[in-house]
Amino acid sequence: MSTVAAVPADRATPVRRLTVLYDADCSLCTFLRDWLVRQSQLVPLEFVPASSEEARQRFPALDHRATLDEITVVGDSGQVYQGAAAWIVTLWALREHRPLAHRLSTPAGARIARGAVLAAARWRGAQWGAGQANARQWGGRVYRRGDGWSYDPHQGWTYTAPGCDSGTCATG
Repeated sequence: MSTVAAVPADRATPVRRLTVLYDADCSLCTFLRDWLVRQSQLVPLEFVPASSEEARQRFPALDHRATLDEITVVGDSGQVYQGAAAWIVTLWALREHRPLAHRLSTPAGARIARGAVLAAARWRGAQWGAGQANARQWGGRVYRRGDGWSYDPHQGWTYTAPGCDSGTCATG
C-alpha cells in the first residue's frame, strides 16, 4: 500500500528538496538512482542508501528495515512517501516527468503506479532467488551475505555461523 505520512498540518508547505532512500545492494535500485541523477530536476533529489548510518542519523524516526523493502522518499519538511506515492513524488520532481506524475496521482494512474512498484518488487525477488544480488529477503527482512545467511532455491535459507579461525569469535 502506498502511504504518505508525517505530512505537516499546513499542506501549503513547499517541498524544496527530496531525499530518496534506495537499496544500494540492488542493481535495479542503483540503475534507477543513476537515471534519476541524469534527469533535469525541478526539485533537487538527494540519494542516501537505505538503512545506512547516514539514513539512520538523518531520519531516526523511520523504520529503516522497511526502507529496504520499499522505496521511501522524505521531503525537507518531514513528508514521508513510500511505494507508489514515493515513485510519483520522485517523478514530480523531474522536469520531463512532472506531467506523468500528475497523471499517476489520479485514482486510475495510482493503479498503474502500484503495478510498476509491484513489477519492480517481483524483479528484485527474482534476482534474490537466482542468487544474483548481494541482498536477500525472507519474511520481510533483508539478509546480507556477510551475516552468514544464504539462499539456495532447492534448500531454502541456511545459516552458517562465522568461523573462529582468527581467534576472535563473537560470543553471544
